[in-house]
Amino acid sequence: MTFDFNRTRHLFFLVSFFILFSCASKEKKNFSEAQWKAQVEKTEAEKLYAPNFKGGRFYAPWLSVRDKNFFDVARWKLFDHSSYTETEKDFLPEVLPDTAGRLLKEKGDYILWIGHNTFLVRIKDRYFLTDPIFSQRALLPKRLTPPAMSLDQFNATIKENLTIIISHNHYDHLDHPTMNALPASARVFVPQGLKRIMQKMNKEKTVEMNWWQTHDLGNGFQLVCLPAQHWSMRISQGRNKSLWASWLLITPETTLYFGGDTGYFKGFREIGKQYPNIDYAFMATTAYHPRWFMHYNHINIPEAVQGFNELGARFFIPTQWGTFRLGSEPAGYPGLDLKRYIEKKTWMPNGSV
Repeated sequence: MTFDFNRTRHLFFLVSFFILFSCASKEKKNFSEAQWKAQVEKTEAEKLYAPNFKGGRFYAPWLSVRDKNFFDVARWKLFDHSSYTETEKDFLPEVLPDTAGRLLKEKGDYILWIGHNTFLVRIKDRYFLTDPIFSQRALLPKRLTPPAMSLDQFNATIKENLTIIISHNHYDHLDHPTMNALPASARVFVPQGLKRIMQKMNKEKTVEMNWWQTHDLGNGFQLVCLPAQHWSMRISQGRNKSLWASWLLITPETTLYFGGDTGYFKGFREIGKQYPNIDYAFMATTAYHPRWFMHYNHINIPEAVQGFNELGARFFIPTQWGTFRLGSEPAGYPGLDLKRYIEKKTWMPNGSV
């Protein structure tokens, strides 16, 4: 009896392809927004305060799901047939000219969107920078909109009183070249499990925090580490070996909520109860298609608006759209999706976008 290796290999690939196709079709067909919402409603808010580390990994104690694996990603990449119009494909944010020059002339407080989840906030001559990435790629995805200012311009403009806030270790939120080049004097606040990585990026003044912990920044400024529903992994760090978080920056005049990356969860309601009078809510609007694959880790536009309302915030600031294509949808699509949603839902109970 002879063994036909090529025939067996082809048969193996055909069977694998059929299994992948069948699983993808079933999972997509079985996903229901109503069922997902009901699943969230069944969770217990008390578990937002439960221990979040077990067996060497961090996790969300209120709602844990099976980790996505290579085959899940393959099913998404090979069998997703989402289609978008040319308008949806081409929609991107505009970049204002000479941002660095304008900042040098600015005397008051401000919020500057540099791109993706990178925001520069100045309050009382103190600077706060979130999830800085100035690089052309987030590991693999290529940047489609340039940053509002270059890294060299940033370093020439912001030279002192800089605090950096990191939400989690994914490459579009924690960029090694950017972090390494930012001032070594900057204070950095990270979720648990990231201090050693920060120290390798030229940042010795790093503080790790767990959910619900508060750090006094002095002069009436406080930073609170808060829950989020996401995950973590880098090439140098295994899945969920470090924590992910949202953050609340409390200042004498303004309170800002930085949502990071998250799926929809009861945490928005609880944070709103614990910390009323939030002024600005920075809400993720990215990578939510296809929903059967993304729903646990990323909020879509209706969920982002709902979370904003549950926070009780005054102003909605959409983040992470228009720079990298991370989901099936084009990079700028969430911005257009939000615009359309606002036009249909002409009310925003708490505040403004």
